[in-house]
Amino acid sequence: MTSLSSWRERVEVGAATLFRYTLSVQADPEEKKLVLVMVGLPARGKSFTARKLARYLTWLGYDTRVFNVGEYRRERFPGHQPHHFFDPGNRENLRMRDDLAEAALEDLLTWLVPDGDVAIYDATNTTRERRAFITKHCDEAGVSALFVENVCDDPEIIEENIRATKVGSPDYAGHDPDEAVEDFRKRILHYARAYEPVADDEGPYVRLIDAGRLVVMHDIEGFLPGRVVSFLMNLHYSSSPIWLTRHGESISNVQGKIGGDSDLAPRGHRYARSLAGYLIRGVSEFEEMRVWTSSLRRTIQTASVIELPSTQWRALDEIDAGLCDGMSYREIRAAMPDEYHARGENKFRYRYPRGESYQDVIQRLAPVIIEMERSRQPLLIVAHQAVVRLLYAYLMGIPPEQAPHLAIPLHTLIQLTPHAYGCHETRTPLAPPVPKQQPSS
Repeated sequence: MTSLSSWRERVEVGAATLFRYTLSVQADPEEKKLVLVMVGLPARGKSFTARKLARYLTWLGYDTRVFNVGEYRRERFPGHQPHHFFDPGNRENLRMRDDLAEAALEDLLTWLVPDGDVAIYDATNTTRERRAFITKHCDEAGVSALFVENVCDDPEIIEENIRATKVGSPDYAGHDPDEAVEDFRKRILHYARAYEPVADDEGPYVRLIDAGRLVVMHDIEGFLPGRVVSFLMNLHYSSSPIWLTRHGESISNVQGKIGGDSDLAPRGHRYARSLAGYLIRGVSEFEEMRVWTSSLRRTIQTASVIELPSTQWRALDEIDAGLCDGMSYREIRAAMPDEYHARGENKFRYRYPRGESYQDVIQRLAPVIIEMERSRQPLLIVAHQAVVRLLYAYLMGIPPEQAPHLAIPLHTLIQLTPHAYGCHETRTPLAPPVPKQQPSS
């Protein structure tokens, strides 16, 4: 289990004395570090799942790293390796591949034990012998192992995975696509000859069947493994786009004040109309789109012109500025100079007096992330600067500590379309024109 710890700092504001409490999530010292061991035939989604897990756990604050055995092979043996390199009957090649797998595992444990929280061992690991070897070394290092097995017998999904990811991989750079597909199918057959599904007596496992259509779990215990399983139960393989945008310019924006629940300013209303027009005319998935907003008026008003049903999430509300709500940064600097400078030193962990930090917002966004991963429909999220920064960082695999410094301008629509290795990004400025100044009388 994790726990919350706190420390208290005296903050002098004029004649008043405030106390700022900093809460941090700490791992239970009794819970071991975790190795997620991927299992499955090629083209079943192992690397996709590994990258998704790494992105999610990193975003939550766990120091996570993926160790991909294929990358070790490409580094040791550059260039294309034909399918017979993976034939389990070829003893010499099998020995070389075992050496690579063991080198990756050694590097993984060398990093994890002193420094990391979660390591993901991305390889086929298709035999009981190989998995027993991994479990033995994890036990000796004092870390836990959890098998994550991807199983798929749907020929359409397999074919899509082959053409979407493997043909364009470094293994087949410069090769004819049809020849690459044929070679990779033969590689899969070699692995299939030796494949043994994970059994109950091997330890804890999660089995994802047909891209998450069915999830089977065995012997899952502990807070972190439970969080991993919860994420995997909602994971699917969809390429539906996600659009992110801040609300239109608000009255508080015009006044330079943070927080509050103000209405849109005139330019904000014009942005709402521009946004609706762009989506209706330029987005083929418009009719299927889901719309999420925060519970604050400026996001609801921005989305209202779109004329699609919307869901309001309090979790999408802007970062709580606490005692600074409704103030400008100039006013904060004058009245609370220590707070102003503390925020400048570490925007990610800084917490407004009686308010929130970026780190706090991540925790309340966790249910939004799970629901976002579950969604198979196109999704538009209308939120606030800090929230959009964090969602963008999650989707793009950017460390959360960098989120407070990301440029997310007003009146700009960001489209993120998932693919095998991340997201394609398109930014569309939809800034409404500034009215001409009327001549003074």
